Amino acid sequence: MADGSSLYITTPIFYVNDVPHIGHAYTEVAADVLARWHRQAGDDTWMLTGTDEHGQKILRTATANGVTPKEWADKLVAEAWKPLLQTVDIANDDFIRTTDDRHELNVQKFLQKLYDDGHIYTGEYEGYYCVGCEEYKQQSELVPGAGEYEGQLVCAIHSKPVELLHEKNYFFRMSAFADKLLALYEERPDFVQPESARNEAVAFVKQGLADLSISRSTFDWGVKVPWDESHVVYVWFDALLNYITAVGYGQDDEEFARRWPAQHVIGKDILRFHAVIWPAMLLAAGLDVPKGIFGHGWLLVGGEKMSKSKLTGIAPEQITETFGSDAFRYYFLRAIAFGQDGSFSWEDLAARYQAELANGFGNLASRVVAMITRYRDGVVPAAGSLTEADLEIAAVERRATDASWAAVDRLAIHEAIGSAWELVDALNGYLTIEEPWTLAKDPAKADRLETVLATAYHGLGTLAVLLSPVLPKATEKLWTALGGPGTVQEQRIDRAHEWTIGERVTPLEALFPRVEVVE
Repeated sequence: MADGSSLYITTPIFYVNDVPHIGHAYTEVAADVLARWHRQAGDDTWMLTGTDEHGQKILRTATANGVTPKEWADKLVAEAWKPLLQTVDIANDDFIRTTDDRHELNVQKFLQKLYDDGHIYTGEYEGYYCVGCEEYKQQSELVPGAGEYEGQLVCAIHSKPVELLHEKNYFFRMSAFADKLLALYEERPDFVQPESARNEAVAFVKQGLADLSISRSTFDWGVKVPWDESHVVYVWFDALLNYITAVGYGQDDEEFARRWPAQHVIGKDILRFHAVIWPAMLLAAGLDVPKGIFGHGWLLVGGEKMSKSKLTGIAPEQITETFGSDAFRYYFLRAIAFGQDGSFSWEDLAARYQAELANGFGNLASRVVAMITRYRDGVVPAAGSLTEADLEIAAVERRATDASWAAVDRLAIHEAIGSAWELVDALNGYLTIEEPWTLAKDPAKADRLETVLATAYHGLGTLAVLLSPVLPKATEKLWTALGGPGTVQEQRIDRAHEWTIGERVTPLEALFPRVEVVE
């Protein structure tokens, strides 16, 4: 199955200019669930997240707030970005900041190598620059401004005016890698996923690649260009390198060989940087390209992509304070096909919480533990002779285990949860038909009662293991109540149906308490 494999999985490093919204948390949770799943399958797993702290936008915001850029970044990392990981229960292995020495020094090593090898030259550039995107914009990416910006060209994403910049910069010869990139997309059709993202990357490269301006001399907040300290490295060129500087590039060859290449999980709005610029940089440096790039969809609120500048951002804690972190994790990964856009609504979240988590899984867990407590004084019963219905539950356990793992392997997180949920539905249906509460009234049916309870108990334990990457808090409570060995995270998820049963159950509080949603 999975033994001996390794997975290095990354989120983007998030720009610290503002506080996180649920779109950022969605990316974190998706990467975390994939990492937890692989850890529980015995893979050598490493999950990285972090913050991007250089660039003009941060310099301007810090200056406007009367502090240095580093002070501004320190404050936001401490007060907003690291707390986000607790809010949605992320078990990351590392957190990188682009202001870390391990990052800045090794960015300079990477850049020096490209310069020495002839991939960088001096040139002049004039173009429209969006500070919000930290990116030069093509004419096709600009729209006429409205309201206070009427008569000006504005960025189609931020609806803010762009600036016409003329700079003497250093350029990366990215155009030289167009054919190699197209060959890469052709040879490895799953290198960029989903297919819509792959098609976008292919189309972008086919229309011709320009060389990339990779330095700025008009401000100084960034990594210094090693051979010319009057320039700082372009923020995206610096930021993309976090994926290798975090795992030893330039300073720990053994760790780098162990971890790299990575599977990147990103939002589709930063696809070009990851699927075009980043592999070109790695090819130039003679390094392996990533294992894969997965560009997930946007979270839409009222039909629009969430955005702080348009005030449509929702803070993750607005959800977790009412529904808890498990429900946040479950909802966004179950309700949205991973890779597609998804609409968020409070009504949908509340309905799914009630129907699927509280009534579906939570109520099932409570009933089974309560019946073993009531009818067998908490002692886990042994199954007697098995009927077709009992054997079918065991078969669903095996199918759910295998199907979940296969879905995770192809990054279809929503399908993995759906496969596990087939077991939730099967167990609820099984109890409805078998009616253990009726069997308990007839002493002559004691053996049958024990078999039904044993079957339901075993299925519940399999569910605890299968759902632990998605619902870490609820499944740990359930595991404790079932008397399972160790912690639920220590159980092999790729063999979830083979878990070792406990001897006694202990009381279980409601896993998903009733929530009063205030309109």
